[in-house]
Amino acid sequence: MKTTFLALATSVAALLAGCVGGAYSPANTSRHDIENREKFVLLDSLTQAAITCSGLQERRLADGRLEVSANVRNRENKRIQVQINCVFKDANGFSTGDETPFQTLILTENAQETTTFASLNDKAQRYTIRVRLAR
Repeated sequence: MKTTFLALATSVAALLAGCVGGAYSPANTSRHDIENREKFVLLDSLTQAAITCSGLQERRLADGRLEVSANVRNRENKRIQVQINCVFKDANGFSTGDETPFQTLILTENAQETTTFASLNDKAQRYTIRVRLAR
């Protein structure tokens, strides 16, 4: 009887200890946030090995919209097909709801192509161009 009571008391104490504690801080908040810091990001390891951006150009259109051009370069000796889009953001880095659809970009061997995006409104202050392998 004593061992059963002791085991039951230990189990209850363990359950109660697990319930105490409250909220937790998020872990690794600055580890996987490259889209918050960079203007050009590669979304998978295959594009990381094959694609680079050799230049970005930003300008304001007459109506206040942001236009962005990126020189996307294929670093490999074979043709590659990727998808590229742009997320326009406000001054604080939050999306303005203006995200272009992914479009297919075919790059021949060691080729460079310029891709241009324009925001839909004048709220865009920042942006992130994202590239992934076309599947």
